[in-house]
Amino acid sequence: MKRFITAVIYVMVLIAFFSLRVFFNEPLFFDLLILLFSVIGTFEMCRALGDRIDRVERAIVQIFAVGIIVCYCVSDSVYKYLQAQGRQVVNYSPNLTFAVFMAGLAILFSLLVFRHEKTSLSSIGYALLANVFPSVFLLVMCGVNHMPAYSEIGILFVFVLCPFADCFAFLFGKWFGKKFPKKMAPNVSPNKTVIGGIGGFLGGALGAAALFFVYGWFADLGLLPQWTMFSNPLNLILFVGLGILTAAFAEVGDLVESAVKRKIGIKDMGNILPGHGGILDRIDSALYASLIVCFVLVLRIMIAG
Repeated sequence: MKRFITAVIYVMVLIAFFSLRVFFNEPLFFDLLILLFSVIGTFEMCRALGDRIDRVERAIVQIFAVGIIVCYCVSDSVYKYLQAQGRQVVNYSPNLTFAVFMAGLAILFSLLVFRHEKTSLSSIGYALLANVFPSVFLLVMCGVNHMPAYSEIGILFVFVLCPFADCFAFLFGKWFGKKFPKKMAPNVSPNKTVIGGIGGFLGGALGAAALFFVYGWFADLGLLPQWTMFSNPLNLILFVGLGILTAAFAEVGDLVESAVKRKIGIKDMGNILPGHGGILDRIDSALYASLIVCFVLVLRIMIAG
């Protein structure tokens, strides 16, 4: 029951931030949720690493992991504001964000000089892990949120298809796991089966097909932005294909975090979500899913507009 209540609250929070983003046509509303994920997720990662990194490394990681999210979101919003004012400006948001990210790495490496006795190559390595995971992945999610077209579709792909595919994977594993017991990654996640993974692909395909028709319906009602792709039924193939890829990447993301937790020796990344663990335990699949969603939709914009 506790797990169900937590899931309902989590979904309501997602819907609230997404609705604000759509209603005001302002990406910064959803950026706030991504920033919250970054703050809590980075804190969870640093805490999970324990004494593998010290307080100075932890502080640097927290500042710059959050800093890259803030830098990208603010600079891209300023660019769009200036563009709306009719000014001919170039979007340097990626350049600025990359510079902030590299500044964080440079400061971490400088600890080998200025805190030579207290800093080891091992601790720097762990600090780099915390600096990248989850914030660099969340930066890609910000990229999805700030796309010039299809951004709402991209967000829905990440946050709707991941749990949809996960449910199908669970059901297939439960129904057919005894007949087809082959494990997907027995050393990392013993409960995950290949047949469950296949169910996840099916869930991704069906969820994407449903999203195509439901989004088109809401767009016709004026509740979501209308895009020309919905006037061509052939784009359903694009949706289904991306749904399968999203499910595949989501599964890998889940397995990667399971592997990290096994290497660290913990069960959950945190306890902020009763019955689910931490924020990282909830968004692990979404982190990887955002990679393929961003890539495919940006490619679609470049090719077909």
